[in-house]
Amino acid sequence: MPPSRKSFALRLDPALHAEVERMAARDLRSVNAEIEFLLREALAKRGVKVAVSEQPRRGRPLKQED
Repeated sequence: MPPSRKSFALRLDPALHAEVERMAARDLRSVNAEIEFLLREALAKRGVKVAVSEQPRRGRPLKQED
């Protein structure tokens, strides 16, 4: 079973959410993925390295060759 993701409620100022939503759309990400990207970017600027957990691949499985 793949590791689960931590979920929690996040309250944002509506103007901030709207801007994150615009950025997410421009980068072809969900708002959730954009927030995670921005958090990782901010931590990296502070010198904090966060490992990326292995996630199951989405979409159709790759074709197996015989």
